[in-house]
Amino acid sequence: MSQSYNSIKPNVIDDEMVQKAVEELWPEDTGKLAKQEGINFKAVTELQLSFRNILQIDNLWQFENLTKLQLDNNIIKKIEALESLVHLVWLDLSFNNIEVIEGLDTLVKLQDLSLYNNRISRIEHMDTLQELQIFSIGNNNLTTMEDVIYLRRFKNLRTLNLSGNPFCDNEQYTLFVVAHLPDLVYLDFKLMKVAVSKYQDLTELLEHKEAQALAQLEENQAKQRELEYHKAAFVEYLNGSFLFDSMYEEDTEAARLAYLPGVDDLLQAYRKEFVSVCEELFNYGLKEYEKREAKVSNFYKSLQKALTATHQEWQSIILDFKNRNKKRLDEIHNATSYDIAESKRDEYKEDILQLSEALMTLEMLTADQMEELIKDFKRNVAVIASTFIENVKGIVNQCRDLENCHHEKLLEIYITTLEKSAKNELDEDLPDDVRMLLVDKNTTVNAANMSHGIRLLKINKRECDIFCNTYCWQASVTEKAFQNEINRHHGRVKEIVHYIDSLQEALDNLETLEPME
Repeated sequence: MSQSYNSIKPNVIDDEMVQKAVEELWPEDTGKLAKQEGINFKAVTELQLSFRNILQIDNLWQFENLTKLQLDNNIIKKIEALESLVHLVWLDLSFNNIEVIEGLDTLVKLQDLSLYNNRISRIEHMDTLQELQIFSIGNNNLTTMEDVIYLRRFKNLRTLNLSGNPFCDNEQYTLFVVAHLPDLVYLDFKLMKVAVSKYQDLTELLEHKEAQALAQLEENQAKQRELEYHKAAFVEYLNGSFLFDSMYEEDTEAARLAYLPGVDDLLQAYRKEFVSVCEELFNYGLKEYEKREAKVSNFYKSLQKALTATHQEWQSIILDFKNRNKKRLDEIHNATSYDIAESKRDEYKEDILQLSEALMTLEMLTADQMEELIKDFKRNVAVIASTFIENVKGIVNQCRDLENCHHEKLLEIYITTLEKSAKNELDEDLPDDVRMLLVDKNTTVNAANMSHGIRLLKINKRECDIFCNTYCWQASVTEKAFQNEINRHHGRVKEIVHYIDSLQEALDNLETLEPME
């Protein structure tokens, strides 16, 4: 079921081996020419490395355009070093010593895969091979027919060979495979002519589970996209009771004091008002995010408009130069004397200098214009950020006011309950740990104040997070604008210098008459 080392020395794929393999693929004359001039491995689309006693796959990164690779009839133990072969369509690893399917993640274009006659005991790690049409994994160690279910993810699979595996001895083997892979055309070299209904209930259940899993995946992805949108607006988890719940999740004192009479009703009313304010903040954040995005988009549109006008002027200057100086180049080349040629050459040098000055002047003016636009953009961004922060402060202050008001009402309930407890007038049967808080006024008030402080800290932290994200956005968006302009300016200056140098070089290389002795 696999290959042995025999007495031949195991090989690793090296430069000499691949060089020889490529030469063997080409006609004799072409091979000799390639050997003399060197082979461009990027141009190779097919490679045959069969029967070479290869133990380890390596050194194939150069064949980045390879579409067909034969590595059959070797002694390979591990599938590896294939990640750069992203255009591979056909891969033959049959008759080797492979035990685990792995290392195929980047081969997303693979259509035909042969792992026939190896030592594989499980079909796995093939999720990215969605283009797979032909799969041969016969003569391996597959014992569980459930491995067939894994292959249902390959919607284009039409030809499958599983023959020679232990599970093929199961009398239900063919029925099971065809039932679970109803789109197969060929199984174990045989044409599948009839549909099998014996496993229909099971396959329908599988299809139902797959549909549920797909729906769940799509739902999770939609939720993640929505969360990313909320994060970009700095208001994630404010569209509901998340902040309110977080204020109480670690507050053990509040949990105990909630047993006091009247506290639960007060808490529910507080929760309703608090969540309403959070949703107001959430909706405001989303609206401002859209405004920020529009502002940034409009800024880059104005930049592009200005740069487009500059580029047109740039092209006009160069075109004018070419039209004026084409004739001068001909005059230099066809000059009847050295002196005339040199005179025309000096005039052309002056034209090149004037062109350089004109282009550099235009670029300096453009850079100044860009700088003013970006400075104005920076001021606008600062106003947007400061306005947003001030409005957020106002809304968050409503949360604090609600918390402070709630705290005052709680204190009133606590003190009233304390007084009733001292007079033994409490109707409720309170837990012992709650009664311990009613020992004296200081104990009760301290517990209430501690809970109040925890909740205020949570409110303050959420406000601080919004401020930090806003400041980071402000710094990032302006820094990006400045850096983009720096890169653009440097690139344009280098382009001008290169263009002028090329004109000067062309002039220097222009042949003219030699001076008379």
